[in-house]
Amino acid sequence: MNKILYLLTILLVISCQEQTSQKITNREDYNRYLIASPAKTTSKYFELWDGKIKPDSMQLMSFGIVADQYSNYFQATGDIAYLKKAEKALERAVNIAAIGESGYYRSLARNYISQHRFKEAAEWATRAHAKGSGLLESQSLLFDVHMELGQYDTAEKYLDSIKDMSSFGYLIRLAKWNDHKGDLTTAITYMQKALDKAEKTRNEGLRLWAYTNLADYYGHAGRIQDSYSLYLKALALDPQNAYAKKGIAWIAFSYEKDPVEALRILDSITAHNKAPDYYLLKSEIAAYMDDDVTRLSNLDRYFITVDNSAYGAMYNAYNITLQLDNTHHPEKALKLAKEEVQNRPTAHSYGLLAYAYFKMGDLSTALTITDEHIRGKTFEPGILLYAAEIYKSSGRIAEVKELKAELVGAAYELGPSIEERIGNL
Repeated sequence: MNKILYLLTILLVISCQEQTSQKITNREDYNRYLIASPAKTTSKYFELWDGKIKPDSMQLMSFGIVADQYSNYFQATGDIAYLKKAEKALERAVNIAAIGESGYYRSLARNYISQHRFKEAAEWATRAHAKGSGLLESQSLLFDVHMELGQYDTAEKYLDSIKDMSSFGYLIRLAKWNDHKGDLTTAITYMQKALDKAEKTRNEGLRLWAYTNLADYYGHAGRIQDSYSLYLKALALDPQNAYAKKGIAWIAFSYEKDPVEALRILDSITAHNKAPDYYLLKSEIAAYMDDDVTRLSNLDRYFITVDNSAYGAMYNAYNITLQLDNTHHPEKALKLAKEEVQNRPTAHSYGLLAYAYFKMGDLSTALTITDEHIRGKTFEPGILLYAAEIYKSSGRIAEVKELKAELVGAAYELGPSIEERIGNL
């Protein structure tokens, strides 16, 4: 009996040590950033230029400046109304511009990318490129939009056309390209170089972008402490930065298995930020806690929020996943997935389509789509999980084993709610 007690004591000590070693976050590091207040959505500068716009206004500069401010307000609040107001201002600018058209074309294209209107974005980016002015900016934008459309050969050509290892814009796109190819180590190397460039410019916007994106890459690579440190750096620059807070909440949930703390952080975001995806994450965490009341209330808030025509196709992928994983209406998911493939024919979209067919009982079509459009074409763990389940039902055990090995390594990215599904492969 004494030996058993001794062994139990040793195991308890080891367990406590492991739990301690896994603790990354510290409330004292970020509590001051959780004191939420509404984002500022006006300023004397904005009011000055907004006041110059009249129903018959030809004040081109006013439209551009006001649109930029509306875009900033959208980023700060998650309120789709601001993104649509920016769109209207930019459309007016495009209609009246006699000089500098390419700059307004690019701005409108970026607005459409934010709205997931990728084909329209490609049209305006191509028009900007044809104008010749700001050629480097147009080529960079065309890389961005063709990546979104899954047209990777074309995207690579535009990436080659802007090659400049001293350019922040080129380095971040080179990082994205390597991440797309599954070379996360190289992607991180280039993002680190981009961050060095951003630090030297002292440009707050570039630094924030670099901090949060490199933090994401570090998380995917299992470098959780490095990821956490960069999210804190982002919050030191911008205490209201919702993306960085969400990143810390994910560390608390997925790495530390502390859903209560994760929800506390997310509550500080949703107090003033209207972006629907935060409600989905809160719902996922509540499901992990077996808290059906919180899960359903956040799902309701999500559906109420996205039930707004202004969102268009922005949340189609989220809606498809919800229908596939949380409801018994695969036919709705199939309809949406077909639309998503038309709008954005990427491996991710095809993955959703394949799984929708799988849920409908059409294994043959699901398998064909998986072989043709997913296998070897994406490293997104959520889509690879769908592919693995399709292969398992098809008796393709070798492919299942291969994908399961990748998915185990992506457990942090997928979250603790998915661990059982991976184990069942």
